[in-house]
Amino acid sequence: MDYRHVFATNLRRLRTEKGYSQEVLAHEAGVNRTYMSKLEKGGSFVGLEVMVRLAKVLQVEPADFLKVPARRTRKI
Repeated sequence: MDYRHVFATNLRRLRTEKGYSQEVLAHEAGVNRTYMSKLEKGGSFVGLEVMVRLAKVLQVEPADFLKVPARRTRKI
């Protein structure tokens, strides 16, 4: 299991649920918007310090980024 992609999926989901754009979230967390994009695509590993800052802005626990999403079931 690639936790970069788990993190990326959860980051994107949490960001959109909270109504943040990548640019605003990056600014609030003190990271570069390009880096934020790479994180959401699973192209970069996130550091613990950045994960904690993102969690604070999004008002979630850092561990929420690493929860494996439930599998979707197909509707017939």
